[in-house]
Amino acid sequence: MPRRVFFSFHFDNDYWRTQQVRNIGALEGQAVCTPNAWEEVKKKGDAAIERWIAENMNGKSCLVCLVGSQTASRPWVIHEISKAWNDGKGVVAISINKLLDVNGQPSAAGANPLSKVSFTNKSGTLADVAQLKIPAGSDSKAVYASISANIESWIEEAIRIRNQA
Repeated sequence: MPRRVFFSFHFDNDYWRTQQVRNIGALEGQAVCTPNAWEEVKKKGDAAIERWIAENMNGKSCLVCLVGSQTASRPWVIHEISKAWNDGKGVVAISINKLLDVNGQPSAAGANPLSKVSFTNKSGTLADVAQLKIPAGSDSKAVYASISANIESWIEEAIRIRNQA
């Protein structure tokens, strides 16, 4: 049975790239939120976004943050990462900048969003505990193959890390 995960990402920049990862099929993620559906949620305000996140994160064992060029600057991504960790879920970040977008282009590597999540009871950030995975490969096909071959073990490792923290 595949792990149930919550995917976190910068919707505007990386939706196309994230769909490639979701299509690997090794995982069961939240239902695909189309661009139109996401706009409807956003229109309803911050409370509606928080509710959507909580509802879609419920029952998941791990948050998989798919990291593009601007992911670390997105407040809702940071909120999702923090919520997942505080709710006892595994957290792993995976760089997806070498996957191609809808126009067939890769993007610049982004900062590690895990470094934006601080602990309240000790020093350091989540990046000191959880991991940003950089898939092997120099082109989109090789990176996709690396993610496909490793994502399940990366998630299991993230869950172990969280359970030991």
